[in-house]
Amino acid sequence: MPLAKIIPGRPAQTIDEVIQQLEQLIAECIDTNDRIGYFAALYHKVTVRVREGILNQEFDNGARMERLDVIFANRYLWAVQQYRNQQAPSGSWQAAFDATQQRSTLVLQHLLLGMNAHINLDLGIAAVEAANRNDLRSIRNDFNAINTILGSLIFEVMNEINRVSPLLSLFGFHATNESILIQFSITNARDGAWSFAEDLSSKIGKPTWEWTQCINNRDGIIQKLGLSLLKPKGLIRITMWIIHLFEWKNPARVIRAFYKYEKKYITVNTEA
Repeated sequence: MPLAKIIPGRPAQTIDEVIQQLEQLIAECIDTNDRIGYFAALYHKVTVRVREGILNQEFDNGARMERLDVIFANRYLWAVQQYRNQQAPSGSWQAAFDATQQRSTLVLQHLLLGMNAHINLDLGIAAVEAANRNDLRSIRNDFNAINTILGSLIFEVMNEINRVSPLLSLFGFHATNESILIQFSITNARDGAWSFAEDLSSKIGKPTWEWTQCINNRDGIIQKLGLSLLKPKGLIRITMWIIHLFEWKNPARVIRAFYKYEKKYITVNTEA
């Protein structure tokens, strides 16, 4: 299949283009030691897995799943572009991207911040847009499928995180309500994102400001959650400091540990 040429700044039109753009972003992050590549590498795994599911007819409606995935991914890719162009992305992504400039932030925190912004804010918006004024419930299975895939890959990635962050298991010593692992969970994020999607869907047909206000209110809440992931309280702060001492410090090395590129997926088109 011939590859579509990627035009800088143009939203991806297909899931293949999403994968291409993610691979370009990952390559750039490796070259520049940019920690934005941590979440990009995780997200690449998710998107490739969704693509495989579509090809294997694992979903109720493959075309609809691709539409949802592309809308969802474009929100992330656009946020990265905004941040790199010194424009303001959503507050949720601003918190995640600002953290990439801090050497003291754990790899796990970077991944949680990315998931926080993308699931808790972006997924609900993408679901409503993908439903395209149809009953939102029609897309519920696709919505849940993306969350299931993401959740399953988290366990896979945890093995890789434990390699780059050898003392991460110390988090288990402080599994309290203050733990950043408990503040954020895939299940809670999924349920909250669906509730947000239902709320946002109710704004269709109403004045535009109600749609915008609904998104802005949600973004403010999710931004605060993201910032709280960066500032745990109590003994866990000491634990995190110890974990950081032994964590890999070279971003490119960490990204390579997460990103196992295989040519069978997509080859980045670098032609002018």
